[in-house]
Amino acid sequence: MKMRETIDGLHRIFDKPPPGYTAQEKMIPIPRIGHRPADAPGLSFSQAAVLLLLYIKNGGLHLVFTRRSGQVRHHQDQISFPGGAKEKDEGLDRTALRETREELGVRPDEVALLGKLSPLYVPPSGFCIYPFVGVALNRPHFFPSDEEVAEIIEVPIAHLLEDQTVQREEWMIRGRPVEVPFYQYEDWKIWGATAMILSEFLEMVRRTEWPLP
Repeated sequence: MKMRETIDGLHRIFDKPPPGYTAQEKMIPIPRIGHRPADAPGLSFSQAAVLLLLYIKNGGLHLVFTRRSGQVRHHQDQISFPGGAKEKDEGLDRTALRETREELGVRPDEVALLGKLSPLYVPPSGFCIYPFVGVALNRPHFFPSDEEVAEIIEVPIAHLLEDQTVQREEWMIRGRPVEVPFYQYEDWKIWGATAMILSEFLEMVRRTEWPLP
């Protein structure tokens, strides 16, 4: 499939509005203390943005994740999308692209933005995350930040769409048992806010009839 056809097909994922909280909550840890939809009345938060970066690798569509380093302020060692806090007077789409460049060395001009997903409020950090989806014309050459990124993880979309990829376990989090749903890929477990954002995106992919490469 030619890259132009791939980009056109990916744009069709956004023909309908994102499903929102009903898709996000499928991957919510239980109990999740303080969790509320991002549009809940009276909710106060800081803003951040992330990028779901797609590209073709070995003939198949892939999505890049990072394992955060132990030096970052929030969610150390967790699997995440590249992203971070919004700077003053900066558009959130620019935040997602800037942070992707800072973390992975991918230039904004290498990425075509396709659309945005629903915002997600994250109680532990007090941030509301605004996810954007973009596609690179070629697989990027990654130059990860040593301070922010411990590992780059490239996951085939076809794998994420398989039902058996989603698993559940009971973990101890902050001294209490929590039932945690996650996406399993090799030795990595994608959970929490990243899994909730991913859940919405995958639901949007499933509802299209376009065959993914």
